Amino acid sequence: MTEKSTTVINRAGIHARPSALLVQTTKNFSSNIYIQKGSDRINAKSIMGIITLGAAYGTELKIIAEGEDEAAAVDAIIKLFESKFEEE
Repeated sequence: MTEKSTTVINRAGIHARPSALLVQTTKNFSSNIYIQKGSDRINAKSIMGIITLGAAYGTELKIIAEGEDEAAAVDAIIKLFESKFEEE
């Protein structure tokens, strides 16, 4: 299992467009990928799960992956967060 923490740094938070980018990215990996906010853990391959997580600006999240390409999956998702989902 690989996990890393990140913070939502794009001002609009995780709305529909970033959620779609996350799902597109996770579909490239065979690992099980999760996003955890507090005690809530959702499947990162589910756009509805991501949207209902309610991750606003400044929210601390944990990206968790389990599987053969887990490290690459976590790194790819962290890069999306660091690039502010290419919104700014």
